[in-house]
Amino acid sequence: MDVRQLFGLDGRTALVTGGSSGIGRAIAVALADAGAHVLVAARTQSMIDETVAEIRTRGGSAEGRPADLSTRAGAHELADAAGDVDILVNSAGVNLRPPMAELDEATWDATMRVNLDAPFVLGQRLAPGMVSRGYGRFIHISSQQAHRPFASSGAYGVSKAALEGLARSQAEAWSKSGVTSNVLVPGFVQTPLNRRLSSEPATVEALAARTLIGRNGVPEDFAGPAVFLASPASAYVTGQSIPVDGGFSVH
Repeated sequence: MDVRQLFGLDGRTALVTGGSSGIGRAIAVALADAGAHVLVAARTQSMIDETVAEIRTRGGSAEGRPADLSTRAGAHELADAAGDVDILVNSAGVNLRPPMAELDEATWDATMRVNLDAPFVLGQRLAPGMVSRGYGRFIHISSQQAHRPFASSGAYGVSKAALEGLARSQAEAWSKSGVTSNVLVPGFVQTPLNRRLSSEPATVEALAARTLIGRNGVPEDFAGPAVFLASPASAYVTGQSIPVDGGFSVH
């Protein structure tokens, strides 16, 4: 198998939640560049349209799928609208992080619905089709806070730790059928999801200094790893949480 066959995604369909901004958008563009037909799922139609237009301008294939993943019903509706999918990227998330003493049940529930329930529902709905076709890839986007608490991890860190557990359970269930499940674990990336920390220059600088590379992440850092995990090249990689963090997590 040559390199183009190893990493090419021609004929594959990818659904990217949170695909209109930040890491999700960078991954959506990269998967389309690799040949996949990409379904860009997000809440805001104008941002979906911008991402689809960018992909098409680059010669790729994409469609928008407006979605509200704050309810299980919304996740089911997205699964219905998506149809047959070979690659599911769960990048949509909410980052609600009050101090633990102020964390109420409503904030907990809102966090779990988007960050954990939606990936679970989408996985349950889309995996049977992947299994029947003998090829499938789940790619989840986690967080350093799944592993180490800082900056009021609260429900957010718990949801991401649980997401990594979900990926391992999916890997156990379906890898023998050609459906793998893995996680990308970012370091600090200045995206709309991290708006609060991004507004603190001293914190941003300190986080960059902790990396071995000497800078914080950018969404494009996830393009290559996502294409790898979506492609035939990663067939023997499953159940793994892979840091993409410039060395943030190793010291």
